[in-house]
Amino acid sequence: MNKVYLGDRTIDGIVVTVDGKPLDEHTQTKCYSRNGFEWSYEGPEPSQLAYAMLVDHLGDTARAEQLQAPFMRSVVANFQNEWEMTSSDIDRILQQLR
Repeated sequence: MNKVYLGDRTIDGIVVTVDGKPLDEHTQTKCYSRNGFEWSYEGPEPSQLAYAMLVDHLGDTARAEQLQAPFMRSVVANFQNEWEMTSSDIDRILQQLR
């Protein structure tokens, strides 16, 4: 199944969804920031987004934690105001990061 991850900056704030539902922040397993998600720079909020996307995609918190920093630096820090990414995109990026 190819999931679709979407991020948008709205008048009400940041919205990140996976297949149309809010993406779980997964702060209960690893907390980089309690301030919600953010992107377009390197920092704690983009780290939380990278981690949450990887946990959702991989279903493996330990692996997500290992890959969070390079994924955040190479992908999340470069997102535009609105972005879309699929499971296939994430798989391709993870192959390049190995």
